[in-house]
Amino acid sequence: MSLQFRNPGCELDLGWLNSVNINLSATNDLVKKIISSKELKNEYRAAWILKAITLIDLTTLAGDDTKSNVTRLCFKAAKPIADDVLNELGFNYNVDSPIHTAAVCVYPARVADAVDALSKMGMCKKIAVASVATGFPSGQYDIKTRLEEIRFSVKNGANEIDIVIDRGLVLTGKWGELYQQIQVMKDACGPDAHLKAILATGELGTLTNVYKASLVAMMAGSDFIKTSTGKESVNATLPVGLVMARAIKDYYERMGYKVGLKPAGGVRTANDALNWLILIKETLGNEWLNKELFRFGASGLLGDLESNLYEYVTRKTPAGYEFAMG
Repeated sequence: MSLQFRNPGCELDLGWLNSVNINLSATNDLVKKIISSKELKNEYRAAWILKAITLIDLTTLAGDDTKSNVTRLCFKAAKPIADDVLNELGFNYNVDSPIHTAAVCVYPARVADAVDALSKMGMCKKIAVASVATGFPSGQYDIKTRLEEIRFSVKNGANEIDIVIDRGLVLTGKWGELYQQIQVMKDACGPDAHLKAILATGELGTLTNVYKASLVAMMAGSDFIKTSTGKESVNATLPVGLVMARAIKDYYERMGYKVGLKPAGGVRTANDALNWLILIKETLGNEWLNKELFRFGASGLLGDLESNLYEYVTRKTPAGYEFAMG
């Protein structure tokens, strides 16, 4: 992630927050209108699927993660598509190949394993190592403990930190406290590691709260805002994505800094991914369709994307087990 001008944040503007009210019905209608206006077929669909692969933060966040499965994750991130399928699409895995995921995402305890695996493949400068932190997934930990997780992850080589906010601060309207917490988390990342703020939108109650939390996270200096931990009962939905994208657009128009968006959880199929890309293109424009400003947080999505490319190239439907990771 190498934006020339990273978001430095700004003073907390409560007047801006208090002027916001998001209409759920109008948001849902607009999402339907945006998505129904575009249909991708044949080579255009294949090209967008390839684009989606390069925007994935390939993730494992399981209680039984080990060095070996994190290493497999890194190998899959470096070569996400079978060689024969990739060759048919006009690419190959040479030194300059653009076909790899944007990052891998792991727990703090597994960061060193990911860094080691990517280093041995010579992919550290191409594939970022992201770590969840700050009491993931609940955020219900003392701030000192949460900051230590960030510092530990950065020390072990993480260059992106996916922090999780305390949703209680949103639900009780404690915007100043939320702003201050994200600011100190950004400081704990140091000058090089980028911060993605997970809002856990499925637990924020209303779309108005989603918009306000998005603004506060950006005002506090977040480089990305992220929908979900993937552990909530409701994760990344397109209406939530539209609200977050509009917050990003409003912040950019007022402050002049671009902030990224990362849907995570619930994006499982090629159609899901393509709908998100269409939403971003129509709301924020082509400038956001790159790994510096858009990511998918996903573990199972890649298999379906690869399956779709296989079917496009061979005109055959693959068996369900053929594109499992590893």
